[in-house]
Amino acid sequence: MPLEKEKKSAIAREESDQLAEINWQVPEYHQYQRPTAWYYLAAAAGGGLIVFALLSNNFLLAVLVVLAAIVIILNDRNEPNIIKVSLNYEGLRLGRKFYDFDELKNFSVVYKPRDGIKNLYCERKNGFLPRLSIPLEQKNPLTVRKFLLQYLPEDLERTHEPLSESLAKLFKL
Repeated sequence: MPLEKEKKSAIAREESDQLAEINWQVPEYHQYQRPTAWYYLAAAAGGGLIVFALLSNNFLLAVLVVLAAIVIILNDRNEPNIIKVSLNYEGLRLGRKFYDFDELKNFSVVYKPRDGIKNLYCERKNGFLPRLSIPLEQKNPLTVRKFLLQYLPEDLERTHEPLSESLAKLFKL
């Protein structure tokens, strides 16, 4: 009996320690494996946009298309950095950036195993700043949810990934 009691107390201690801080690592961005046809299609679309921009005297659009192409090419050549994600009583640390819970409006955990979606989304109070989208990787979404409920309200209306992320997956951006 005393051995069982010790095991239960060790498990309880481990669970409470887990809820004091949660850590995991994620790639800085998702790197897609694109077929050669994707590059030909992207080059044709980019070229078409540049021609349209120049014909309509919209030089800013032409510059933006060229810059977007450069960013895509540079990101393709480099492996994404692995960054540490940390949740504790003070807030959320994402790599070198720290977000105090006072800066965050709410959170939602979207977990759709069949679709390969397992993400944490944090909306910021400042509506001009983008939402934080953090892959949960191998973390248990229920543990993350339980931890965050102590500090932030949950957005129960978000049940799917945002449209912007769905489109980025579709077009492999």
